[in-house]
Amino acid sequence: MTNHSDLLIVGAGILGLSHAYAAAKRGLRVHVFERSATPLGASVRNFGQALVTGQPPGTMLELARASREIWADWQQLAGLQLKRNGSFLFARSEAEEQLLEAFCAGRALEHGYRVELLQGAALNDLYGGQFRHHRAALHGLDDQQLYSREAIPQLIDYLRRDLGVQFHFSTLVRDIQPGQLRSTAGNFHAPRIVLCSGHDYQALLADQIAALQPQICRLQMLRARPEANLNLQHALLTGLSCVHYGAFADLPEAAAVQAQILREAPHLHEHGIHLLISPTPYGELIIGDSHDYGSDPSPFNAEQVDNWLLELAEQTLGCRVRVVERWQGVYGARGPAPFSFLEAAPGVHVALMHTGVGMSVGPAMAEGNIARLLEEA
Repeated sequence: MTNHSDLLIVGAGILGLSHAYAAAKRGLRVHVFERSATPLGASVRNFGQALVTGQPPGTMLELARASREIWADWQQLAGLQLKRNGSFLFARSEAEEQLLEAFCAGRALEHGYRVELLQGAALNDLYGGQFRHHRAALHGLDDQQLYSREAIPQLIDYLRRDLGVQFHFSTLVRDIQPGQLRSTAGNFHAPRIVLCSGHDYQALLADQIAALQPQICRLQMLRARPEANLNLQHALLTGLSCVHYGAFADLPEAAAVQAQILREAPHLHEHGIHLLISPTPYGELIIGDSHDYGSDPSPFNAEQVDNWLLELAEQTLGCRVRVVERWQGVYGARGPAPFSFLEAAPGVHVALMHTGVGMSVGPAMAEGNIARLLEEA
């Protein structure tokens, strides 16, 4: 079987789907190939947090802001359940509170982050006083949250139904050459091919990807049900994230936070643990995560890491939780920049994330990439 179209995309994660949307809305005939029956990689294993607040000033912040508007479009077009009410980042110590105060007084004003710092009575009023045991809460007003396991399939249905994107699931792509893709579903031809292979660096265009020296990050993740009726409607983070996210990590005040972590809880630094909590539409919480980097993700989870995550979650929430599911998150990491676009051969392109914020910046990344590819044609 031989098929002709305008664009072939390999990978149905958030980057692949974002490229498909950007191309199809311009009238291009698009085919998307995915080797599993449904996406199973980073885009469905994550927290569903599309964060603007955590992105560093510059390109990543601009991409996150532009992606926020694309998510809003998808909410209307595809019927996604998207919470646009922001996130709360809790300061648990004086050092974390001072870091948040410095961020609000300086960088947030300079670069236009839409945030508000809740302290005192404002913090005590939050969720009926459930979080009064913290020192402060940074409300990131532009942050969004969705349930990835449902949102990604809904986006696929929209692309197929309304934009005519053709999907080939359970299809292995065997080879990519300029103008041609060979797969278990047949041979396909198009002037442009984009590989969005996530953390798979060896199946296709391996030599070109290897030049980036990327790694794979694996994360321990949990889904749990709180024993208290929290009715949580916001994504939650703590000051641990301030030494992980670029919006905060290079501020002078972050050094005191990092020193406190190394002094009081070095195991958190050793395992790359910083707490994220996302509510699902069903009253449960996605809790994580740890970070373990290497060329191959180990299949073995450490129970102690899960226990540390649960301890942090219960301290943050002020209630006990009961685990109902455990899994490994995974994403491509530690390349030469937060993301890479390569032209592996004439008309053959690679789009890779090297950090775990694909949901936050991926839609706008793809929009820009498709615009560039069409301009170059």
